[in-house]
Amino acid sequence: MANPKYLYEMLLDHCASDAVVDNLMIGLVWTLCQTKGNTSVGLSMSPGYATRTLSWSGNLTGKPITDLAAWILDWNPYQSTVAMAAINSCINNRPLPESVIVESDPEHANLAVFDYFLPQLHNKKVVVIGHYPGIERYQDLMQLSVLEKEPIAADLPDSACEFLLPSADWVFLTASSIPNKTFPRLVELASHAKTVLMGPSVPWLPQLYEFGIDYLAGVEITDPHALYHTAAQGGGVKIFSQGLHYRIAELTPRTSMGWLKQQIAECASERTQLKQQMESWYALGNSKHFTKIGLLEGVDARLSRLDSSYKTLWDQYGQQTSIN
Repeated sequence: MANPKYLYEMLLDHCASDAVVDNLMIGLVWTLCQTKGNTSVGLSMSPGYATRTLSWSGNLTGKPITDLAAWILDWNPYQSTVAMAAINSCINNRPLPESVIVESDPEHANLAVFDYFLPQLHNKKVVVIGHYPGIERYQDLMQLSVLEKEPIAADLPDSACEFLLPSADWVFLTASSIPNKTFPRLVELASHAKTVLMGPSVPWLPQLYEFGIDYLAGVEITDPHALYHTAAQGGGVKIFSQGLHYRIAELTPRTSMGWLKQQIAECASERTQLKQQMESWYALGNSKHFTKIGLLEGVDARLSRLDSSYKTLWDQYGQQTSIN
């Protein structure tokens, strides 16, 4: 399994951009980030408790998206949440992987992922990290355990992960575990289970295969305007029927390699364009450093990491695939 530090470095690589923040909203349930001149939106679940002491409030519009993304390494829950939304706003500006749109019951759209996998979950030991409203409806269909930081009803405390995850058949892991830094330990404990990383906070990245994730159940934003207003007005599960829907991508060696090839090609093209801009910059007689040198270095780092991920998969599975 990949080094936990690698995950956060990889997230920062994918936020190498000269974009600036146009709109940032920390809602009751969801935090939303949008960059200037870009219809792409990134989401992350809000920390869930109120505070009056955010010193940076009102000062983030117009800041480089990379400044906010850097907070993913911070332990302050509000800063890491903002960072996750900022990173997702960059990632969501790229094409989604080959994936399945999940049809859902409008009244339980937030549970669409569980409905999709239900035929495989009957009588299985299923552990869900994070309480999804309405999850109780599956209680009699499987051996269901729900872990939550602040347990309600039949939930178990999150510390139960040490006891339950190693013997689970399926684990549904909230992507909020990435900004709150519990992700590395949880995927380590769930290494023998089929693991689904899910929720609006999911970053669409093929490298998550290297952490033992079998499926990404993230979202595709269909109406940024409706999504913003629903989240800003306290919407929780309502966003799943107003502004987005779930998509599911299986992370097999084959699909991950194909997805990585696509990202490598796109990143290489971005790098070529930046290099051409740099050559033009110096050809004009400029003696100062190329203004986008930091961006170029970030793209170089992303390309290098993508190449390394592809090589790792190729060395392990290349002979078993038919990737052209």
